[in-house]
Parts: sequence; structure tokens; C-alpha cells
Amino acid sequence: MHTNSIVPRRAWVRPLTALFGVGCVALGATLIFRPFRSLSVLVLLVGIAAIVTAIAAGTAARRTRSKLDHAVAMGWLIVGIVVLAWPDLTVRGVALVVGIGMVANGASELLGVTRGSPDMRLASLLRGVAHVAFGLLALAWPDVTLLVVAVVFGARTVLFGIALTVVALRRGDETAPTTSAVEDHTRHRPPALARTKNVVTSAVALLVAVTLGGISAQLNEGEPAVDDFYDAPNDIPTAPGVLLRSERFTRTIPDDADAWRILYTTTDDDGDAALASAIVVAPAVRSGALPVIAWSHGTTGVDRTCAPSVLAEPLGSGAFFVLDEVMTEGWALVATDYAGLGTAGPHPYLIGEGEGHSVLDAVRAARSLRDVSLADETVVWGHSQGGHAALWTGQVASSYAPDVPLAGVAALAPASDPPGLVGNLYDTPGGSIFASYVLTAYAATYADVDLNDYVAPTARVTVRELAQRCLGEPAVLASVLTSLATDMSVFDADLRKGPLAERLKQNRPVGPVDAPLLIAQGESDVLVVPDVQAEYAGARCDSGQPLEYRTYRGRDHVGLVAADSQLIPELVAWTRDRLSSTNPQDDCGKL
Repeated sequence: MHTNSIVPRRAWVRPLTALFGVGCVALGATLIFRPFRSLSVLVLLVGIAAIVTAIAAGTAARRTRSKLDHAVAMGWLIVGIVVLAWPDLTVRGVALVVGIGMVANGASELLGVTRGSPDMRLASLLRGVAHVAFGLLALAWPDVTLLVVAVVFGARTVLFGIALTVVALRRGDETAPTTSAVEDHTRHRPPALARTKNVVTSAVALLVAVTLGGISAQLNEGEPAVDDFYDAPNDIPTAPGVLLRSERFTRTIPDDADAWRILYTTTDDDGDAALASAIVVAPAVRSGALPVIAWSHGTTGVDRTCAPSVLAEPLGSGAFFVLDEVMTEGWALVATDYAGLGTAGPHPYLIGEGEGHSVLDAVRAARSLRDVSLADETVVWGHSQGGHAALWTGQVASSYAPDVPLAGVAALAPASDPPGLVGNLYDTPGGSIFASYVLTAYAATYADVDLNDYVAPTARVTVRELAQRCLGEPAVLASVLTSLATDMSVFDADLRKGPLAERLKQNRPVGPVDAPLLIAQGESDVLVVPDVQAEYAGARCDSGQPLEYRTYRGRDHVGLVAADSQLIPELVAWTRDRLSSTNPQDDCGKL
């Protein structure tokens, strides 16, 4: 009588448990591999996965009658309810809830290591440590993103689902699995193959956890740090372009050159006082006053730690690969970090006057260095964001810094149309990284631009974390993967509309440049589109601005300024002509 009453219940439990296991595998795989179009989907799937796990664990707990297994099932149910009850829960909040759940689950596994056969105790130990590690990883990451949450929780769900399915479908054993995979071996002992699979699965889980932990440690170890050189002194002059501090700089500088990093005064877009830093490089063997190449670097990020002088590759991080050519010509390089990179305060990312002021004041301040003499002749080179800065430098130079006469301005793949650039990001892989830079910088600069107006509640932490990573640091890998997974869906409102769009229009470099102007563009550039650049150059010509416009076949955005680019010898020759006052050509008749 007792036996007959149990058989139907066992026949019902096994297929249901297997079904739940398959469901866990499917949900976990979706979390890991699906490119989510909305972070709300992530929250929903995490909540469903937690509830499915709770049901499966509860089914198993009914068989074992273990209070611990019942507690684990209830814990996962609470996790699922919490996640689903707060649809606006941020990614960091999801990570917190899931991380605590994983640690608790792992603890239950470890508490069960005293039960069962030696091989099952080993499996429980391995699995318990793995789950605790997964949970701690989700909790300890200082910049938890969609990718971390999805991979960590998805991997745990897949592994748990596999374990449920394997045990439920195992022949010869009607006993349902527990969440700790510990069975009553006094009555049922699984076959050797099943026991081996259990241990191997647990070992794989631990290996994955250790691997992810190692990757996390490596990413965090490479995070750039700002030292006290960039701190504001107690007494700051009000005039812009004043040298406040300088010291020798040697990182990645060749033996045939001398370099310094400097701290100086400047002004922001509204003319308010600010601080900026720069690198100055000159040939080791020099005589007389050296002509100046004022370099405005491409995008490195908008966080304070993203200053080129702070990063591991001070010049290469901003796409400057031709220091040898500049030193060979006997020129000095003055490479601003811009305000807000290295120094405190907002960085004027694609904010024209603030960028231009930083470039011009760096040249002013560098003239005060005792160990190198700089001439008045200055040619501005800039790439990408720096091309935008170069164009604005040319616009504001005569009024803002008449003491820095410009012999020429070379804008290389410049971000000449900020509204168009932002619009193009919707079709550019990784576009959300650059979009987060734009939105963060503009929100910090303009009172009418509010980040929360453009970002979905569940994605605000993600956007802020994207903006805090620099393109030149190892952790940018997390940004790239997160961006590829979420695309531009992290933005709840169209960045091409509203106050942000109006401010982007204000920062188009459409004023006259009182110096010979060169615009160079790679024909394979997908970030700064060639057609948009040609249209900009044509519009400048129509306004009466003489310029040279050159395009380069087969060159993409960064490839345009690579050391082997056809542009480089032409740029050097063009600069020689500007410094020798040779009349520039005008390509406006061809556009």
C-alpha cells in the first residue's frame, strides 16, 4: 500500500523536474547569449529564472524533506519576486539581489558536504565554492554591468539546469535531485557514470568562477589612477595659460627626446576658470626656439582618469603615432589633456570653446618651461574629437589668444558635425560607449541637459559605468561587450532630440578659421562618415572659408593617422609649408 502510493508521485516528479531543468538551461543560455534590446528584458528573465529555480528546488525539497533545501527554494523564490516586483530595478540592484542569492545557495551546498558518498561530498564542495565565487563576483565588481549580471547569473542557471535534467533523466533512480545535489545514498546510490558527471560538472562550475574572477582582477588591476600632480594648488592665478607645475616625463618617450608634463590654468566653455594638464616633448638635441605642433587628441574617455598623460600609452591612446617624425623635423609637441581629464571638473567632450581654450592655453603655459624654448609659430593638429577641437581652436584663437598666432590648422577626420555624429552612433557597433561620453559630458556642462531624461531607469547605472571607463584601459573590454549586447537601447529617449540636440548644434564648428585649414578624411571611416565630412567642407567653402580637403582611400577612422598612412608625409610637408609661410592651396573650387 505504501509502495503503490509513492510510485505515481515519483513518475510525476521526474519529468516535471527534467522540464524545469531544461527551462533553466534555456533561460540561462538566453541571459548569456541573447543581445538584449531592452534592459527590462534582462530584469524579467532574471526574475523568471529565479522563480523557475525556486520551483525546481522546492520540488526536490519535497522528496528530501530537508529544511535546508526548503530554505534554498524559498530564497530563490524571494529573489524572483523581488526582481519582478521592481521593474525599474537597476542593473546594480539586480546584481546585488542575485549575488546574495548565489552566495546563500553556495553556502547551502557547503553545509551539505557531510552527507552522501565521498564523490558526492566532493561535488557538493566544488559546486558550493563555485556558487559562492559567482555571488561574490557579482557583488564585488566595482562597475557591475549588464554583461556581468547576464553571464554570471546565466552561467549559474545553465549549470543548475543541466544538473537537474541529468539527475531527473537518470535511469534506475527515481529520487529527485536536491539543490545541493546530495542524495540519500543509504537507499539509492547513483551509477558510477552519473557520479563522475556530477563531480565533473561541479569542477567545471568552479573553473568558470575562478576564470571570471581572474579576468575581473586583471581588468581592475589595469585601471588608471590620477596622482597628486593634477591636484589644484592653493594659490591659482586668474589669468589663463599660466604654468602652475611641471616635471620630467619619461613614459614611452624615446631616448632622443625630452618630455615634461605640465599643469596650467585655462577656462571652460563659459569662460570660468579651470585647470588642465598637458605633455610637452622636444628633441633632446635642440637649439633656438622650436616651432610648436599643438596636438589635440582623439577620444580617450570623459572620466578624470582618461587623460593621455595618465594612461599607459600617453600619445598612442589619443591616436598620435608620429612622434618620431615631429622630433626629426626639430619641432616641439604640446599635447593637451584638455580640462577635466587628469584635473577635476567636467571634460568638454565635443564642447568647442572649452576644447579650444585647453589647446591654446597649453601652448601659452609650455612657453614658461625653463628647459626648452618655444617659438611663436604654432600649427594645430587634431584627430576625431581632437579634429573638432582643432577647428574650434582655429575659430577662437584670434579673439581668445592673439598671443598664439596660428600658422595652420589640420583637422583629421574631425567630428565636424556633432549632431550627425550622434545620429550615426545608432548604426555603429559600440556606439553606446561614445554616446554615453557625449551625454555625460553635456549633462555635466549644461543645466538643461539631464542624463535621466535620456536613459531608461534600468540602464542609468550602465551608462554611468560606460562613461567612467577609458578607451585605453583594460576594463574597456567590459564596455565593448556590454555595448554590443545592449546597442543603443540603453537610451530611453532619442539623443537627436530635445536639449541635447540643441546643444550639439551649438557646438558645430561653423565659424571662420583665421589660418590655413586642412581637412583630411579616410574614405573607409564608419564613425565619421565621409559624405558628412564632404558636406561640411562644402558648406565651409560656401561660407567663404578657404581650405584644403584631402581624402584617403582604404583608410578608416584611426587608420587615417597611423604611422604608415599616406596622410603622414603629406601632413608633415603641409606643416613645413605653413611654417615657411608658403601660400596654401584652396580646394573649394573642387567641392
